[in-house]
Amino acid sequence: MGAIELKSVEKWFDELQVIKGVDLKIENGEFVIFVGPSGCGKSTLLRIVAGLEEASRGDILINGQSVVSAPPSQRGLAMVFQSYALYPHMSVRDNVGFGLKTAGAPKNEIQEKVGYAADILKLTDYLDRRPKALSGGQRQRVAIGRAIVREPKAFLFDEPLSNLDAALRVEMRFEIAKLHQNLGATMIYVTHDQVEAMTLADKIVVLSAGRIEQVGSPRELYEHPGNLFVAQFIGSPKMNVLPCKTVAENFTIEGHGTGSYPHHATGREATKLGIRPEHIALGDPSYSHVKGRIDVVEYLGADTYLYVTPEGHETLIVRASGSEMAKVGDEASLVFDKDHLHFFDADGQAIS
Repeated sequence: MGAIELKSVEKWFDELQVIKGVDLKIENGEFVIFVGPSGCGKSTLLRIVAGLEEASRGDILINGQSVVSAPPSQRGLAMVFQSYALYPHMSVRDNVGFGLKTAGAPKNEIQEKVGYAADILKLTDYLDRRPKALSGGQRQRVAIGRAIVREPKAFLFDEPLSNLDAALRVEMRFEIAKLHQNLGATMIYVTHDQVEAMTLADKIVVLSAGRIEQVGSPRELYEHPGNLFVAQFIGSPKMNVLPCKTVAENFTIEGHGTGSYPHHATGREATKLGIRPEHIALGDPSYSHVKGRIDVVEYLGADTYLYVTPEGHETLIVRASGSEMAKVGDEASLVFDKDHLHFFDADGQAIS
């Protein structure tokens, strides 16, 4: 069992508060990812859960029991860091089983657990090699194997793939996803890479300046962001945002077109309109929400990204088909999908 709950957790470094009253429930077996910009507190929060940092205030429960005063060794958690931290003079077999050996586990138990971890992580053929004879991805798997043999209540990952190249990151994302499926264990994972968050997580926790902005599944956060910060942080390329005015049942983009405003009955006035790149189409010059000049064309094979600058507004990104033949300098009439418009009030809160 690996249910974890944070209750009003705060962290202060002298006069600086870096974690500002975090409440969060993580169910047994969930894969939860902390994301946010640099300095938002995601790694600090993970270290507080692990016991590597002391919470200034609040409580931490693991399986219903408070561990806020317990040292890391008594929390039953296993942490995998950005650095592999392997012993270079030891074989893979000895690295994976080192923690069990120092704990005084019997040799047959160590052998059994190391074999189990090696089988899951496809390391069986490398058990007698030393770390210098392994690739970066294989070394990270050894570090994960060292955590698996401890049979922890939960796994904590602190940006484990950031030292790998792009191809290895894709490979290791797959490996970690399969690992979660095979073990069914609770996992908390910190990353600044939202592709990792979107592809791996059951639940994403978006942090900003030490506070939780929104918690939800990748689909929930992408399709129903709770505020402007989440709307622009989740999604690559990020959501386009334009200033707008609402009058009765319509919205207007200054200097450009109008459209229907479905939230007029709520009485809340929208000041910003959000639209994702894939929900913008190149339309007929006779009708558009926005017109602008194409400044950059990025051909990516299956997709083409068009960077269009409307007069009086910031550049918009349009995700078009890879067969799109638009050129730099062309005038573009952009039509927004009315079913995928997002509206935000003056405080940046979503209007729904």
